[in-house]
Amino acid sequence: MFRKIAVCLLLFVSLQEWAQTDEPAAPQASSPQAPAALTLDDAIRLAKTNAPQFRAAQVEAGIAQQDRVQARAALLPGLSYTTGAIYTTPNGTATGAFVGANGPREYLSQGVVQGEVSFTSIADFRRAGYLEALARARTEIAARGLVTTVVTDFYGVIVAQRKYENAQSAANEARHFVKLSQQLENGGEVAHSDVIKAQLQANDRERDVQDAQLAAEQAKLGLAVLIFPDFRPDYQLVNDLEQAPALPEFGQVQELAGRNNPEIAAANAALQASKQEVAATVGGHLPSISFDFSRGIDANQYATRTDGIHNLGNQAVATLNLPIFDWGAIQSRVKQAQLRRDLARVELSAANRTALANLRMFYSEAQTARGQIELLKQSLDLAAESLRLTTLRYQAGEATALEVVDAQNASLLAQNNYDDAAARYRVALANLQTLTGSF
Repeated sequence: MFRKIAVCLLLFVSLQEWAQTDEPAAPQASSPQAPAALTLDDAIRLAKTNAPQFRAAQVEAGIAQQDRVQARAALLPGLSYTTGAIYTTPNGTATGAFVGANGPREYLSQGVVQGEVSFTSIADFRRAGYLEALARARTEIAARGLVTTVVTDFYGVIVAQRKYENAQSAANEARHFVKLSQQLENGGEVAHSDVIKAQLQANDRERDVQDAQLAAEQAKLGLAVLIFPDFRPDYQLVNDLEQAPALPEFGQVQELAGRNNPEIAAANAALQASKQEVAATVGGHLPSISFDFSRGIDANQYATRTDGIHNLGNQAVATLNLPIFDWGAIQSRVKQAQLRRDLARVELSAANRTALANLRMFYSEAQTARGQIELLKQSLDLAAESLRLTTLRYQAGEATALEVVDAQNASLLAQNNYDDAAARYRVALANLQTLTGSF
């Protein structure tokens, strides 16, 4: 019996090994994929997660919200429960050794409702609400400022990379011109000075390539520090530089700024908070009412009934506090609060003026940058055509080496100027949206 079982097991193992030899080999682990290309929205999302300044603003907003919760709780009565026992040395009397005692043994077990109503606490609650609004506005200011920073760095990386590519293209063109001048010199058509001029131009272009590569690497590292939680220099960006949104009409932008400007909202919230601070300090001159309501026992035995007597009962205490004289301390705090309120009024007025000026300035910047893009695109096409024609004229003996070099420089300059203008328009839109929000 056991022999049959052993034979069956051996056959089963053999079949398993045969089946495994016929199976295809398991695929090897794929090599790590290249990092996914990041869009501008991806970079903004990462920056909001990892930028400490923005997170600090969020924390301040959260703290302000909890301050408002605490101020509201101060307006409402609180409920607590107390229990305890008091022992006094007995001396044969009903109260024991201490005159103030109710007996040698006293037991307390009470639920207590306590509250206070004052003009100061009401004003403090209102002030906490405005401070929360102020913190939210500052969070929005930080968020929009962070977006502007990300946009600037994001397109700074793209432009630096494009300038590197432009420098490489210009270096190739310069090397081609060196070969062309050498061929023409060998044919006796140009002087050796043309070869020297072409070589000098090629050397300058090679140096430009090195500088552009360094600038591209530095820009990439700067953005990486801003958006990534770890050191990650190897990443790619989606180049949407030439897909910029249209610029709205000024009337629409002005309407959006009137509704969504966080700087004005913050200044207004600060003013309202300072007004409530004045009210809270003035409340120090006014009376306040506090009350306590207790239900439970305060007896010589821990019981609700003793010898037919009910120990369980209620007690209510109300207190009116009327301030009379404090050597001017309250009035001094009132004057301090009034000074801060007056300053907040000036700051709100300045914020309104600054917002109007910035709105026109940012809009004009965006409008100018948008207008220059088409002009520079035309210049780019013209510079490329000029370089092509000048090179043909040089081959035909109708142009000098200096003209070719000037055409190469003009072409490279036009390429870089066009890229700078496209990035400038993107940054101008981001600056404008710090006042209006997204449009």
